[in-house]
Amino acid sequence: MEHHHRGQWGSNLGFLMAAVGSAVGLGNIWAFPYKMGDNGGFAFLVIYLILAATVGFSIMLCELAIGRRAGRSVLVSYQQVGSKMGTLLGFLAMLSPFLILSFYTVLGAYCMEYMSLNLADLAFGVAAMAGMSGGATFETMLTNQFGSIAFTFLFIFICCLIIRGGIKDGIEKFNKIGMPALFVMLIIVIARAVTLPGAGEGLSFMFAPNWEPFTSLDGFLKVLSAAGGQMFFSLSLAMGITVTYGSYLSKKESLVKNSLIIIISDTIVAILAGMAVLPAAFALGGSDSAKAGPKLLFITLQDVFNAMGPTGPIFGVLFYLLVILAAITSAIALLEVLATFLSDRIALKGHTPDRKKLVTILCLVVFAEAALVAADGLGSNGLWIPFHETGRNLGGTWLDFMDFISEGVAMPLGAQLMSIWIGWFVGPKLIRDEVELEGHKMSGGLYGFFNFCVRFIVPLAMAFILYGMVADFISIPT
Repeated sequence: MEHHHRGQWGSNLGFLMAAVGSAVGLGNIWAFPYKMGDNGGFAFLVIYLILAATVGFSIMLCELAIGRRAGRSVLVSYQQVGSKMGTLLGFLAMLSPFLILSFYTVLGAYCMEYMSLNLADLAFGVAAMAGMSGGATFETMLTNQFGSIAFTFLFIFICCLIIRGGIKDGIEKFNKIGMPALFVMLIIVIARAVTLPGAGEGLSFMFAPNWEPFTSLDGFLKVLSAAGGQMFFSLSLAMGITVTYGSYLSKKESLVKNSLIIIISDTIVAILAGMAVLPAAFALGGSDSAKAGPKLLFITLQDVFNAMGPTGPIFGVLFYLLVILAAITSAIALLEVLATFLSDRIALKGHTPDRKKLVTILCLVVFAEAALVAADGLGSNGLWIPFHETGRNLGGTWLDFMDFISEGVAMPLGAQLMSIWIGWFVGPKLIRDEVELEGHKMSGGLYGFFNFCVRFIVPLAMAFILYGMVADFISIPT
């Protein structure tokens, strides 16, 4: 059945660029380096690769197949697999992107502010940083509520313009330009980062075998939880994106090949991001700088650019521009999940959806929740936060609260329930039947691997990851 109001990808390359773009975001360039720095470097990388090859591949293949099978929004796609469980899975898959957008757009806005400051230094020599450290610059930005909200609006406005154009003329067209540009800028930044004095220690930290985190159960679970959470966020799993993008995919395309390309491409970019960030952090202040956590992107790296002298603003502009591009490619994918749901819902009622009007209203709603996170300034401005009085991590900032519900609960829970439902109730054959359309074959060995992962590996891994995420967010003693 054709759904003429929806459109379709112009080519498989366009789909891959968009899918890789949705995966390549702040999760790669911001979160991957600092989580790697805080979880043993090489040990984190090993666990991440194992999880990507087993859990990541299995879930991505399921989501692409479920989306393409229905050719509808994430809610309807899951409902066609199983009405009651499908409704729950669809709800979780839509809740996550809505909440993630509340802080994802703000982080993108912060990058726009940083790029503008570095650009002012570069273009006009006005010393926009005024000799301030990265920490002082970041604190000034957080407490400037009007500036943060204004840049958040600008970021959402750009995303709105892109997705108003639809799948082919909006999202696909932007990613075909944005992704190659992002890759080129990333290579340039890496070339400079690895030549900084002391950068070699950062590369050694990433790639030299280190099994120390695995010497205790607590250490192993910590790395497993961090790597698992990062994999989900980075690959855009369990947040409706893969199902939604799959719903626009032609039946003639290979789901197995596309899943592998997306996972491999995303993993390569994540490793490259680590090579751009961690050597620079080590060059500045050794291993302590590499473990700076979320502040790595906005404080440590800006200190690195400040220390470069006259060339610092050049690399500052390039770096924050590539982060902005990565953030936009992911943000438009998150918005598309919600836009597709609303558009399909209107179409099912017999009406022709006005995509531009629908997207504009959706972006205004997202801006309203994002403005709250921006005004909070990561807890710097004294706003009331839910559960703050409990002293738990989930009540530290509005970003923490939104992140806990989405990344901490909805995403891993949705992935676990989906794997159990497919593996033990519906049956993996449903996925195989969709994969093998148009002459594509899923070999017995591959199907056996997929079957085993969906039934056993994914539910077990998700149980550990879910516990670790919740324990970390609410500070449960382990």
